[in-house]
Amino acid sequence: MSRPPTAAQRRLVEAADPVTGRLKGTPAQLAALVRHGLAFRHPRPPHDHFLTPAGHRIREAEPEAGPSGPPATAGGFAARAGGEETAPADGPARLREVRGAWQGMLELRRMTNPDGATDRPCGWERSHLVRAAALALEAAGHRPAGADPGDGGYRVRETPQPEAVAVYEPDGEALRACAATLERAGWQAGEYTEPRTRARYLLASPRRV
Repeated sequence: MSRPPTAAQRRLVEAADPVTGRLKGTPAQLAALVRHGLAFRHPRPPHDHFLTPAGHRIREAEPEAGPSGPPATAGGFAARAGGEETAPADGPARLREVRGAWQGMLELRRMTNPDGATDRPCGWERSHLVRAAALALEAAGHRPAGADPGDGGYRVRETPQPEAVAVYEPDGEALRACAATLERAGWQAGEYTEPRTRARYLLASPRRV
């Protein structure tokens, strides 16, 4: 992109679907975003427009959550990675929101994976590993940890390894259940032990084939 987006273009970017990045606007508005490298037109009918990685970066430049959590997603939805100081209340509304976000993710896989596959992660998930893994876990009904370090529940964290996240869960059975959920969602997950703390955790990465 050669110059910053206009205020009108930023509004379109910020109004994109919080999970899939699907855009709505007039043909001229969408074409302008494509020219600026903020959007692309999907080659398959109905030829919807989606944010590019550059478009996602602009939308996610503001605001950020606390240090214990991942950046919030524009549009009000963010999957719970566990340990957030403030978190959305549990209940039917949150359940509907999470389920809708997961269905949107499956649609994004269908639209952006070259073969239209929905059984493995797409490019967006590979560039947002913590949020993608957390969404798969929360959508399957796993309980995220609270802010107290002693709380049970899962915590998804970045790792130094490329394309890998760590999933912590103090209950061994629940940790194995998290592994099964991630594998069903198209991830590879192996169980390991931290040498210093002896804590068990999962190392999970998106499956490519």
